[in-house]
Amino acid sequence: MWAWQSTTRLFCLVLCVFVTACSGSAIPVVERDSVSSSRTKLARQAMPASGKHTVRRGETLYSIAWMYGQDFKRLAKVNDIPAPYVIHAGERLQLITARTAKAAAPIRPTARPRSVVPPSSLASAAWHWPTNGRVLSRFGQNSGGQLASKGIDIEGVLGQAVYSTRAGKVVYAGNGIRGYGNLLIVKHNADYLSAYAYNSRLLVKEGEHVKEGQKIAEIGKSGVARQAKLHFEIRKSGKPVNPLSFLPKRG
Repeated sequence: MWAWQSTTRLFCLVLCVFVTACSGSAIPVVERDSVSSSRTKLARQAMPASGKHTVRRGETLYSIAWMYGQDFKRLAKVNDIPAPYVIHAGERLQLITARTAKAAAPIRPTARPRSVVPPSSLASAAWHWPTNGRVLSRFGQNSGGQLASKGIDIEGVLGQAVYSTRAGKVVYAGNGIRGYGNLLIVKHNADYLSAYAYNSRLLVKEGEHVKEGQKIAEIGKSGVARQAKLHFEIRKSGKPVNPLSFLPKRG
């Protein structure tokens, strides 16, 4: 009798476990964690087969150069667009391809250049952190040699202030670049641009001059962001550079 009761209890226990597993009620749903989502790639826009880009409403020469990873000065030169680089919706811009690269080569100055201070020496003096928070993902390459991240992601909370890292002019404010969400691009000089992505709100407009340390946006989770954070990039002559080489060291 005792053996029969034990067998019955064991059978009931196994049956309960089987039913629970089938129903899925005891299996937790695991969300993608913040680390994996913070490394979502912001892929460069693929070059059109024609080698040309049709300007859409809201785009600027700077945002188009940003999409394709090109230098805005060289792009302007190829298309004979003088400063301040005004373009209009519907125009067809010739992008920099292998065929046009020679024509787009920057003009070398004939005058003797002044000494240039290395970026590492300028870092603490010229650049400031765009917001406070833990760095979630860093600039770097994956195993294939491609850029896994063109900038850094900084953890924050919704509505947290985003500041301009240097004085400059806003050359793009919008959400027309895929993946970046609400994006600001600030031009600091002829070579350097900085970008602030995933914002919830943009507080400055295109053409506006901003001061170093001025609040220009608020952190959000627009674009491909799955948590509140800021994606920050610095580009020199159209090419991404490591922001941590320019920003002051943190204790």
